[in-house]
Amino acid sequence: MTAKKFYIDPHSQIFGTQKGDLSTFYKEEFQEHKQVVEDTLASLEKDFIHLYDVCLEAIKKGNKILFFGNGGSAADSQHLATELTIRYKENRPAIPALALTTDSSALTATPNDFSFEVIFSRQIEALGQPGDVAIGISTSGKSPNIIKALQVAKELDLIPVALSGKGGGDLVGLADPLLIVPSNTTSRIQEMHITLGQMLCGALEKGLGLVE
Repeated sequence: MTAKKFYIDPHSQIFGTQKGDLSTFYKEEFQEHKQVVEDTLASLEKDFIHLYDVCLEAIKKGNKILFFGNGGSAADSQHLATELTIRYKENRPAIPALALTTDSSALTATPNDFSFEVIFSRQIEALGQPGDVAIGISTSGKSPNIIKALQVAKELDLIPVALSGKGGGDLVGLADPLLIVPSNTTSRIQEMHITLGQMLCGALEKGLGLVE
């Protein structure tokens, strides 16, 4: 079977009409990003401080942070766990964190033997300890496996936390703190999730006295 090749006529118009359309797209994307940044800055300071306080207290007590999410949020989970366990801005002692999105055997055995809905909750049952912070990342707030994981985390006396958008979906009333990015655009929400997550890493480094 021959792979399909795409031929682009060098004389064809870009974005369907004119090159100016691409310029407009470029500017509009940045403008939307800027607006979401400003809205997030104005609305989530209190919730971010709450998130920091919860995580700082947990780490000081010898607990850990568990990150999990689907798709791009899975990548964010791995990214943030690595920032904490390895380094963020400077070399310093490791901060205990784990992404529940990296064990391919667990992620394939669980849906094969049980269901996709429990891929994270099953790991929380096995690895979570009372006082750990379980951070679910879902742009819609409606991911069944994120909701199930936070429900199980709460039952096992972990602290259920979430990053979301689009109004928070079914995470409202379940996760506390719940940081809801004020946007309905998935890509903009994801941009704020990684920003808030990296801010958390930087704040924890300072709060734990590991960096100046």
